[in-house]
Amino acid sequence: MPLRDPSRWWSAVLAVLGGLLTWAAFPDVGWWYAAAPGMALLFLAMRRDSARWNALLGFAWGLAFFVPLLTWADVAVGAVPWIALSVAEAGFVALFGAAWTWARRGEAVWRRASLQLVVFVVLWVAVEELRGIWPFGGFPWGRLAFSQADSPVLSLARLGGAPLVSAAVAAAGAALALAWLAARRFALLPMLGRVAVAVALVVVGLLVPMGTRAEDGTLTVGAVQGNVSEPGLHAFDNRREVLDNHLAGTYALLDQVEPGELDLVLWPENGTDIDPEVDAQAAADIDAAAQAMGAPMLIGTIQYPESGGRYNTSLLWEPGVGPVASYSKQRPAPFAEYIPLRSLVRPFSSAVDLVQNDMLAGTEPGVVPLESARLGRTVQIGDVICFEVAYDGIVRESVREGAEVLVVQTNNASFGYSAESTQQLAMARLRAVELGRATVQVSTVGVSAVIAPNGTVAQDTELFTADQLVARLPLRQSLTPAAVLGAWPSGVVGALAVVMTLAGMAGARRTRRDDRPEGAA
Repeated sequence: MPLRDPSRWWSAVLAVLGGLLTWAAFPDVGWWYAAAPGMALLFLAMRRDSARWNALLGFAWGLAFFVPLLTWADVAVGAVPWIALSVAEAGFVALFGAAWTWARRGEAVWRRASLQLVVFVVLWVAVEELRGIWPFGGFPWGRLAFSQADSPVLSLARLGGAPLVSAAVAAAGAALALAWLAARRFALLPMLGRVAVAVALVVVGLLVPMGTRAEDGTLTVGAVQGNVSEPGLHAFDNRREVLDNHLAGTYALLDQVEPGELDLVLWPENGTDIDPEVDAQAAADIDAAAQAMGAPMLIGTIQYPESGGRYNTSLLWEPGVGPVASYSKQRPAPFAEYIPLRSLVRPFSSAVDLVQNDMLAGTEPGVVPLESARLGRTVQIGDVICFEVAYDGIVRESVREGAEVLVVQTNNASFGYSAESTQQLAMARLRAVELGRATVQVSTVGVSAVIAPNGTVAQDTELFTADQLVARLPLRQSLTPAAVLGAWPSGVVGALAVVMTLAGMAGARRTRRDDRPEGAA
């Protein structure tokens, strides 16, 4: 006899608690072990055989999760965009709730707990992948994988990237929920087996080998966090302040190293608020700093082409020569760096008028060639800018194009003392593991950090301080299984999700609703 359905009121409570618990797994709370129980509560909440009701529960879970997770959007652009973004992302969890209901209606699924676990996981990961690409290029923030930077599960990123890490967390959550349902039936062996599955999914990452050694030499870098005088949207109002701060931070590196000891100096996104290719004084000051260091510099700036718009660009500046290579951000952030549907959005928030020149998308992979006299060869630097670290394909492409280390240049000044910077650092740590590359996150205001290829943070900085980091990075050229597989896991999961949902809907047509038990077998 099936278990009695949870009341609607209790289902809603479970959904909200599940969303809050999953949020707590992310920085700055950082209880990574809370993610699986949060997913377990979502599984238990959605036991009724009603797609509309479970979509509503998914929406409630999504609001409880995304509203606190994305508070940095309120700091940056105000309450209306923050709530709008949270509502939009919660809508994807509502879609998951409906799809999960339809998919499990097939007789094979509702009769077997193991199939329920598989279908639940496939659908969850597929919806994560969907919201990472649509609409307006997607918004992958809040994927379960990004909560696991301090977890053994992180190692799975090396095998299958973020989709595999998210799948492991979702599967552990489903296994815990199924164990609870077995315990309520006093089914001891199924309960113990499902708990064992949940534990195994967490600890299996300890078995994944993690290569961290240099394969073709090392690169000694200095990272400069210049800071700003006023956090928030007006951080760049004082002309030349940001440039001067990063110049001062560059000279401060000479307290740690001698001229010529560094192979590369790293500045963050928007490290100069004046385009040195246009302003002669800015160019002279940057070149003087590069010559004093005896090293090229990778600097973030904004370029304004004559045709209109702007590019978020990183320039490789060679001492005495100037820019010799560049990378422009491929994925500008919609409603922040460019405004889609401007006339429709303006009535809801005047913040759209702060973006007067829409940012244009770069078209080349994030690889910057560095000619190293010390190594006697060209070292490929993988460069991603700010939110691009959240997008699998952009970071993976740089490594497949030959990147031997990764640099994440970011600003973060607009987000105040929120958790945005540490959430971004968690993503950078996952990328280091996924692609087997030493990674440096360098920010105007923090958090800047040096990350080993196994995801360990070797050095980091505080928010809103001027600081410098010096590190020797192992250069690696081998490709991890995740890098080799590329986008295939995402494509396979998406196809399976569609097939499972359609199969469940078709199977339900052959089974009377009264014969389908609610919830898990």
